[in-house]
Amino acid sequence: MIIGVPKERLTDEYRVAITPAGVRELTAAGHSVFVEQGAGTGCTIRDEDFVRTGAKILPGADEVWGAADLILKVKEPVPEEYDRLKLRTDQVLFTYLHLAASRGCTDALVAAGNTAIAYETVQLPDHSLPLLIPMSEVAGRMAPIVGANHLMRPAGGSGVLVCGVPGVRSAKVVILGAGIAGMAAATLAVGLHCDVYVLDRDLERLRSVDHHFRGALETIASSTYAIEENCIDADIVIGAVLVVGARAPKLVTDDLVAQMNPGSVLVDISVDQGGCFESSHPTTHSNPTFKVHESLFYCVANMPGAVPHSSTYALTNATLPYTLEVASHGWRQAARTDPALARGVNVVEGQVTYEPVADAHAMAYTKLSSLL
Repeated sequence: MIIGVPKERLTDEYRVAITPAGVRELTAAGHSVFVEQGAGTGCTIRDEDFVRTGAKILPGADEVWGAADLILKVKEPVPEEYDRLKLRTDQVLFTYLHLAASRGCTDALVAAGNTAIAYETVQLPDHSLPLLIPMSEVAGRMAPIVGANHLMRPAGGSGVLVCGVPGVRSAKVVILGAGIAGMAAATLAVGLHCDVYVLDRDLERLRSVDHHFRGALETIASSTYAIEENCIDADIVIGAVLVVGARAPKLVTDDLVAQMNPGSVLVDISVDQGGCFESSHPTTHSNPTFKVHESLFYCVANMPGAVPHSSTYALTNATLPYTLEVASHGWRQAARTDPALARGVNVVEGQVTYEPVADAHAMAYTKLSSLL
C-alpha cells in the first residue's frame, strides 16, 4: 500500500502524522511512504530523516493526496483540503476528525465518497480511547501551564501567582471532568501547589482520583449547583469533558462567567468537540484568547500543536500499530478483525457510519456492519 503524509494545513499546527521510526516499520512491511516536503519541519524532523528510513519526499500536497491509498494526518481536513479528498475515489483517511463539531468537514467527507477513520473514536472493549489518550495527556498537562501564564497581568489575567508564596494563597483551579485530560491537568495543578477541585459525575472515578492523589485535592460530585458553587471564585477553570464522538455538553454558562472574578482564566480542552463553556469557539496559538465578561477564555483547538516534537512522538507511538493493520490488510479486513478500529470508522462511501456524528447533524446513519 502507498501511505501518504501531507503537511498539516490547520493554522499553527506543527505536528506530523509519522516519524522516521514509523516510516521504517511501514517500509519494512513492504509498504511505500510518500511524505510532503517540509511536513516534519515544525517538529524538527527533517526531510532527510524520513528519506534515511525509506520514505520518498514529494514536492506538494496534491502529489501526496493523488498518489496515496492511505492518507495519514494529525488534524481534520480544512476547507482548502476538501477538493483533495476527491483526488482518489478509493482512499482511506486516518486522522483526528471531531466530526460532531464540524458539519462542513462531515459534508466534505460524505461528498468525497471515501473512507474516513477517526483517531478519537477508536475504542477498546474497556471503553478506553488509545489514540486519544496521548493527546489528552499532553493537553491536560498543558492546561494548568497556559492557565498560569494567562493569569499573569500582562496576558490579561488577574495577576495571581498560581503557586502562591508564603503568606499569600495559591490559585484555585477547578477541573471539570476526571478522565485522562482531567487527571493530567490535576497532576500538573497539584504539582504547582494550586488549590485543586475535580468535578465529575462518576463517583467511582472520583474515588480513584482521591486515592491516586492521597488527599492533595478535593473531589466533588458534579451537578449544575456544584459547578456554579466552585467556579464562581475560581482563578482557573479547566474544561476536560468528553462524550466520545459527540459534542461536549455546555457546563459553564455566560451568566456564571459574569459572576466570576475579573481576570479569571477558563481553558477549554473540549473545544475541538464544540467546547463545554457556553461561549467557547476555536482559537489559534497565534491568537489564543478572547474575553467573556471580565474573564479570559483560552480555546485553542489543537493545544498539543504548541509542543509538536513531544506530541508527534506520543501520537505516532499509539497510531502506528493501527496504521500497520490498515496498510497490511485493507481497512475492511482490519475493521472486521479489530472491533476497536471498527469503532473509528466514521464515514464510508458517502455514508455516516458513526451514530453520534449522524445524530449531531441530523443525518442518516448506516451501520458499519452492513458495509463490511
